[in-house]
Amino acid sequence: MRERLIVALDVPNLNKGKELIDILEDEVIYYKVGLELFLNTRGEIIDYLKAKNKKIFLDLKFHDIPNTVASASKWATSLGVDMFNVHAGGGEEMLKRAKEAVQEVALRESINPPLLIGVTVLTSFSEEGFKSLGFKTTIPETVQKWALMCKKAGLDGVVSSPQEAQEIKRLCGADFYTVCPGVRPLEAEKGDQKRVMTPKEAVTNGADYLVVGRPINASADPLLAAKNIITEMEER
Repeated sequence: MRERLIVALDVPNLNKGKELIDILEDEVIYYKVGLELFLNTRGEIIDYLKAKNKKIFLDLKFHDIPNTVASASKWATSLGVDMFNVHAGGGEEMLKRAKEAVQEVALRESINPPLLIGVTVLTSFSEEGFKSLGFKTTIPETVQKWALMCKKAGLDGVVSSPQEAQEIKRLCGADFYTVCPGVRPLEAEKGDQKRVMTPKEAVTNGADYLVVGRPINASADPLLAAKNIITEMEER
């Protein structure tokens, strides 16, 4: 289960990132680097994680015209990360071009290709907020449609709420990865997350990877918080 917990490095600068990584020691293997920390450190956090032999989920959610996303995907692949994402809302052609770019660079540089994951509906959305954007389908219906599109385009999985993971597995197969934020231990506050589950519930419902940020990095004892979450994951 330790390899299935991804800690979100939602911290403001490189020193805070290094501090958290060092505190968590060998307990945490996988880290998510998002927009704030990637930009703030100009990518230097990637080098630090690699030097520590950590696995890296680059969470930049590429969403642009197919050519631009394909080019960005080449750069992401060449960084040597283990996983990165593109937004499913960019459409099937964009997704296919991203996958082709990953395969091209991995072959050329003789490296293992990173997992390419499509972002579905952000876990900060409620049904009311989602409909206000003009969507006519519900969140679960949209997630399922986009997951199937990602599968067709050759992606390795999707980012979704753990609430949708079980149905994604049913539609797309057991080997199609579900990467799930919106995970909160029983005692934790939801914050801006709307569609959440506990670690135990998420794993039971088909989540392959749990992405957890504030319950760990805002804890008075991040190491203990991480250990407790792993224990909850193992209780399924």
